[in-house]
Formats: sequence, structure tokens, C-alpha cells
Amino acid sequence: MTDLILARALHIIGVVIWIGGVCMATTVVLPAVRRGALGSDPLRAFQAIEHRFVWQARAAVLIVGLTGLYMTYKLDLWARFTTLSFWWMHAMVLVWALFFFMLFVGEPLVLRRVFPAWAARHPVKAFAWLHRVHIALLTLSLVTIAGAMIGAHGGF
Repeated sequence: MTDLILARALHIIGVVIWIGGVCMATTVVLPAVRRGALGSDPLRAFQAIEHRFVWQARAAVLIVGLTGLYMTYKLDLWARFTTLSFWWMHAMVLVWALFFFMLFVGEPLVLRRVFPAWAARHPVKAFAWLHRVHIALLTLSLVTIAGAMIGAHGGF
């Protein structure tokens, strides 16, 4: 097995774990939390699930970033970032950077401190906002994945 095959496999596994978790949170967990199906305390219900997944997501995002950088270097794909016909390369970096920021900066330094107080005062508004953010991020992620798969196989 070559290093590039291993890097690509780890990259795809990382994306599946990371974006699969975003999909689960967006389409299953947050709707259930908002309906009260997981108990009367939406913040506690969400945190019980989120705290177990956040480290998996962080590890997956790191693996995706490292393997993506490695493959770009080994395959000398830097020129793809100079043309819009490889827009999906830019999109992958953008999605990765957004999630990296959210998981390593936004969530631990801002959201963990601000969101609980907001959710305690205005749970309906707070969880509606959180759900909308997840929907936007999931949509951007799925468009990026589709673009990357089509683009990587010569579709653009």
C-alpha cells in the first residue's frame, strides 16, 4: 500500500466520521432536542451528545486537514488553487477551515461560555439558531463533497 493510498483512505474515513456526525446532529439530534423528545432540558440533552462526539470530530478534522495537505504536497496540486475550475479544492479548504475554527476556537472559547446562558434564557431561539447554523454547514459540506467527487473524477 502506498502512502498516497493510505492518506486518501484516512482522508475519506475522516470526512465520513466528521460530516456524518454533522448530519446526525442536524437531522436527528437537534430536531429531537428542539421537540423535547430527549427530556425537558434541551441544553443538557444536547451537551450529553455533543460532548461525546466533539473529540471524535476534532480528531477527524485534524486527520482530514493533515491528509489533505499531504496529498496536495505529494501530488503537487498547488496550481489547482490558482484557477476557479477547481473551485471544489477551495471549497474543501473553506469547509475544513470553518469547522477547524468552530471546533478548536469557537466552541471551547465562545460557544461553551455564551450558549448555555442564552439557552437558559431563550431556549427556543437559541436552539433554532444552532439548528440553522448546522443546516447551513451541512448544506455547504454536502455541496463540497459532491463537487470534490465529481471534480476528482473529471466531471468539471
